[in-house]
Amino acid sequence: MTLLDSESVVVGMVHLAPLPGSPGFGGDRDRIRDRALADARSLAAGGVDAVMVENFGDVPFYPDAVPKHVVASMTDVVGRIVGAVDCPVGVNVLRNDADAALSVAAATGASFVRVNVHAGARVTDQGLIEGRAHETLRLRDRLDAAVEILADVGVKHSTPLGEEPSLAASIDDVVTRGLADAVVVSGRGTGHAVDPARLERAAAACERHDAPLFVGSGVTRETIGDCLAHADGVVVGTALKTGGETTNAVDEGRVRAVVEAASSR
Repeated sequence: MTLLDSESVVVGMVHLAPLPGSPGFGGDRDRIRDRALADARSLAAGGVDAVMVENFGDVPFYPDAVPKHVVASMTDVVGRIVGAVDCPVGVNVLRNDADAALSVAAATGASFVRVNVHAGARVTDQGLIEGRAHETLRLRDRLDAAVEILADVGVKHSTPLGEEPSLAASIDDVVTRGLADAVVVSGRGTGHAVDPARLERAAAACERHDAPLFVGSGVTRETIGDCLAHADGVVVGTALKTGGETTNAVDEGRVRAVVEAASSR
């Protein structure tokens, strides 16, 4: 199943608990799997169009290549989710391991990946992260994987290495030079909304390239209509969780409320 064939796509997040090998790992692999599957099923039952799985609990994040045990754990969990929900599933391996995300997706039948820094360079709390679009696209070809690439521009929790390029220039880079399938814009951090003027500029630039645009943070039931007035889809995490807390379980009622708000805009 493909993510980008429809409009007004709502992607719900499965934020994984700390995986084996990370400082926060609690020692219970089954609990991680069970929680991830429960969250994915709640998202699907609530009506999202797609689910994205992310190793959110693995702080502090590796800047680029994660160890093999992270890839193994995510392949296990993502594979179970692909078998449990009837919608496209995506993968994001934090902080920026596009090779791992593509490999997990190809092995499990997942449909898309999110790459936080696909082109250019950003300064983050993990240090300098550089885009490797040239490697990512070639790996996708070698894997013969029908996996769509959602690439961030000006990704959250980061600043430019030098002078900030214009948003239009950044989008041009990831689409025409990085060959990303879709663009993601987000606020300054997890749960932070995108500035409306920035969203409008991103929409105009994406329209020139005929590239789908996703809002990647800060989407709520109250704001999803405005977001989808300019974007083709949204990625929602915090607003779908019990009590509006990012690390809590997915609340199916909250999911339905957000999906209904998207449908009734």
